[in-house]
This record gives sequence, C-alpha cells and structure tokens, in this order.
Amino acid sequence: QVQVVESGGDLVQPGGSLRLSCAASGSRFSRYAMGWYRQAPGKQRELVAGITSGGSTNYSSSVKGRFTISRDNAKYTVYLQMNSLKPEDTAVYYCNMYPTATLKWGQGTQVSVSS
Repeated sequence: QVQVVESGGDLVQPGGSLRLSCAASGSRFSRYAMGWYRQAPGKQRELVAGITSGGSTNYSSSVKGRFTISRDNAKYTVYLQMNSLKPEDTAVYYCNMYPTATLKWGQGTQVSVSS
C-alpha cells in the first residue's frame, strides 16, 4: 500500500508563502488521485485541495486562488504551493488519497501563520 511522508511546514508571517511536499512510496502512486487535508486545533480535518491522476485540480473555497496543488509522478511527490497565507491557515497539513482518504495518515507537517 502507498505510504506518505509530509514535509515543508514552518512558521511564517501573514502574507508569506510555503511549499509543502508529500513523498509517496509505491509504484501505483501515479494512478491515484491525491489530496491535501488540514486539521486546525479543535476542528475537524478538512480537504484543502485535490489532484487527479490526469492533473485536474479542485480547491476548497477558503484557499482557491492562493494555493496550488501539483504532482510529479516521476518523483512520487505531491506539492502544495501556499501563497498569501493567513492566520486561519494555521493547521497540521496531511496528504492522502482524494476524494476519499483511504491511506494510513502520515504524521503531517505543521504550518503556523503568525506575526
């Protein structure tokens, strides 16, 4: 089964940018639609963005126009470019299959947006 490891989180100021990476194992990675999810303290985990095996993308209304999801199948990696970050983007970010998260969750990567 595909396993994932997220990285790239950090503390940034409002308006800043970050790029998250999700490294996946497993030769079937290119066949899977993948998504980025996030969970803020005291809130449920939510889908942020998804990308199909063919490269079609979908975004939640809260990040549309600011975040970009992409994938490099040769590197078994999914990225999330986050621009114009806001304090409400603070959360642990995870990647998993999309639209249904069926893989075992990774450890996630912490994104904190604060001045």
